[in-house]
Amino acid sequence: MKIGIMGLQGSVIEHVNAVAKSGAEPVIVKYPKDMDGISGLIIPGGESTAIQKLMEKTGLAAAIKEKADSGLSLYGTCAGLIMMAKEIDNGTDDQLSLGLIDIKAKRNAYGRQNESFEEYIDIPALGDRPFPGVFIRAPLIIYSGEGVEILGRYGDGIAAARQGKFLVSAFHPELTDDMRFHRYFISMCDG
Repeated sequence: MKIGIMGLQGSVIEHVNAVAKSGAEPVIVKYPKDMDGISGLIIPGGESTAIQKLMEKTGLAAAIKEKADSGLSLYGTCAGLIMMAKEIDNGTDDQLSLGLIDIKAKRNAYGRQNESFEEYIDIPALGDRPFPGVFIRAPLIIYSGEGVEILGRYGDGIAAARQGKFLVSAFHPELTDDMRFHRYFISMCDG
């Protein structure tokens, strides 16, 4: 199975390595043509406004929306969560998103870069063992609509959620040695 990793900006190589360790073939996606033959796409963490501008410039924004409408599974981590959210709180005036999952995401909810942290998150869908969440200038899901399954919480907010073929996490599983989140996403691409 081929899993695409959007390769415009952010933690691309880390996701490539995690996908490979999880038993799928990673494919770096920089242009719409790179999406041919993939079963799922990961939108990595990075800087959401930079990712947005690059997605628009390369034509990936429209191509991703089209593929998502046709049933492609998508997983957004950190900035990828912001890009997939229907609504963004604390965004820039020209901030756009793909509007794919019925959540409201608050940008930089936990503070600046130097306020980044790691915390174990209970995610029952991944088993009994808590998942090591790496939060770097992380967003927070402050609202989830009907049909959104809350997978994990941190503090007063939602740290991971799923709606059908769409998966999001506020943290960076690719920066850990725990492949459960990537395996979970790959299983979503199967069925």
